[in-house]
Amino acid sequence: MTSLAQPIADWDDAYDNSGHVANAGPLLDQIVAESAAFRSALGTRAKLDIPYGPAPRQFFDLFMPEGEAQGVIVFVHGGYWKSREKTDWSSLAAGGLARGWAVAMPGYTLCPAATLADIRAEITTAIYAAAAWVPGPVRLTGHSAGGHLVTRAVCKDARLGMLPRVANVVSISGLHDLRPLTRTSMASTLRLDMASAVAESPALLEPAAGIPVTAWVGAEERPEFLRQAALLANIWTGMGVATTLVEAPNAHHFNVIAPLSDPDSALMDTILGVAPPPEALMPPTPAPGTSDVSARGTDQPGAVQ
Repeated sequence: MTSLAQPIADWDDAYDNSGHVANAGPLLDQIVAESAAFRSALGTRAKLDIPYGPAPRQFFDLFMPEGEAQGVIVFVHGGYWKSREKTDWSSLAAGGLARGWAVAMPGYTLCPAATLADIRAEITTAIYAAAAWVPGPVRLTGHSAGGHLVTRAVCKDARLGMLPRVANVVSISGLHDLRPLTRTSMASTLRLDMASAVAESPALLEPAAGIPVTAWVGAEERPEFLRQAALLANIWTGMGVATTLVEAPNAHHFNVIAPLSDPDSALMDTILGVAPPPEALMPPTPAPGTSDVSARGTDQPGAVQ
């Protein structure tokens, strides 16, 4: 019998993104600088620090398009629930704004001051609050820990108040089964044990019916992130959800979100529900003597449903 994967000896390394992406620090610094310039250039269309609760980080930024918004995209940032700020990612709203959508970016209390259950409750409140500002459909997306939080928000037990308005969810490099993280050194900071990991893992919970979900991940990411994306797609497909798995070629953990700023990107199309059917995104059948990766090309993601 052939093993499908090698046993993981170093769980910290398995989930270490910065250590496996060249120039990760400067890349993130560049995004932060671009985001500050973006907010400044947007002027009064950038509505900053709207409160959704009493705690110091319970605010969201709302970026408005020119003219009437078609609805709101809510983007939840990552950072393993213990780092980063909502303001770090403002420039990623550019793609949605150009397509005529408002974009909300909530902050949240970080671990260890909050548990993951606390953060999940904050995000569901933030989504509800952002939706109250903008009529129309709500589209949820998030990166890494943010991918976890948006998929967790559409689990039945999350009781998201405006669930019927949620048109779709795109989890970008999301973490959907938290049990492996109990084996990492960050578990103490996250206040994560096996019981809380099970309780807060979207892949182990029942999703709300009728909301399409895409698990989007960079093809060059750590193997655990590829597995986490495939896991959610497989399990929620089996629970009746219209679920798509997309591996974006030549994308690592920190540039996989860059297409959010491009209104013409396949990622933005997917978030807005106007992407071509999954069959159109399937990689072509490799020619004899070529690999699947080389045949897939660089301009389109490969998707399976």
